[in-house]
Amino acid sequence: MSSVSSAAAASLLKRQLKQMQTDKDIPGISCGLVSDNNIFEWEVMLMISDECKYYGGGNFRAILTFPPTYPLMPPKLVFQSPIPFHPNIYPDGRLCISILHPPEEDISGYEKASERWSPVQSPESILLSVISLFEDPNDESPANLDAAVLLREEREGKSREFRKRVRQCVRESLGED
Repeated sequence: MSSVSSAAAASLLKRQLKQMQTDKDIPGISCGLVSDNNIFEWEVMLMISDECKYYGGGNFRAILTFPPTYPLMPPKLVFQSPIPFHPNIYPDGRLCISILHPPEEDISGYEKASERWSPVQSPESILLSVISLFEDPNDESPANLDAAVLLREEREGKSREFRKRVRQCVRESLGED
């Protein structure tokens, strides 16, 4: 990676961060740098609306790490403790969402190229997609199989264990447990 393209990525990220920090039309998202000298690593707080069925009221921290090849390649998002109990979040906090998968053909054939990363995505569009994933978890290609199974059972009226585990996680995110 050339230092020119890395500098271009840094410049773009500075503009995008400043825009997100001053834009009042992005409810539920707060972001800043993990360290003032590294524009490639952002600390993000997602404040989930109270209207969200399962995760409502939760405040979830994550680290959004951009590669020096941004925007040609996607960033990675990793939730910090307490890690949300969610079908699309690995137990170690890594987020699994199509728009953060590299812009190449999916060898398993599950995702279309149009669903994967594209340089037109921005930190704002990524984080809005993550918030919508809290509203409507995808249990069809789970990162957390236990959460996916329990969500299906919840939707089928067989069990309320998913709701119980999620509410515990929300309470932890608020410092209550």
